[in-house]
Amino acid sequence: MFVVVTGGSGSGKSEFSENLLIKMDGGKGGRFYLATMFPFDEESRRRIERHREMRKDKGFTTVECYTGLNSLRLPAVKGKKPSVLLECMSNLTANEFYQKGGAGARTPEAVMEGIRNLRAQTDNLVVVSNEVFSDGVSYDASTEAYRKALGEINRRMAAESDALIEVVYSIPIYHKGGPL
Repeated sequence: MFVVVTGGSGSGKSEFSENLLIKMDGGKGGRFYLATMFPFDEESRRRIERHREMRKDKGFTTVECYTGLNSLRLPAVKGKKPSVLLECMSNLTANEFYQKGGAGARTPEAVMEGIRNLRAQTDNLVVVSNEVFSDGVSYDASTEAYRKALGEINRRMAAESDALIEVVYSIPIYHKGGPL
């Protein structure tokens, strides 16, 4: 099953997504956490540590993946396909868009190739993405191009997903698919 979870900063989407994947997985296979936040400053390192602490007893194996999702290979566990939580699409998109060696202008296509690569390797895939489109702020051209790429990726994932869930104040709102 492929599930997209979105919401604003601090909405509770990360904890919701972790618990959802655990429920979906049922302990039958391996559980991977694909961490996409590049630790480029002290604030990002603190955020990474906070997320590690949140999931430390939840049975995830963490895999750092900043770019190149289409070439990532995950092992089967006990002969079964693993379950994967990708946290988060906003960071992966920024990495692909801005980092040297990233996909640049081809980011939406590269990221969706990566999502399809993961779907082929997993029983359950949950992707977390940030809602960054309703603040009403005008940004510089580079940031607007990034937001456009993220929006395109979110739309494509929503179209291909089995479920689309928005988390608002820790409350899940199902836009596609029913309660899981």
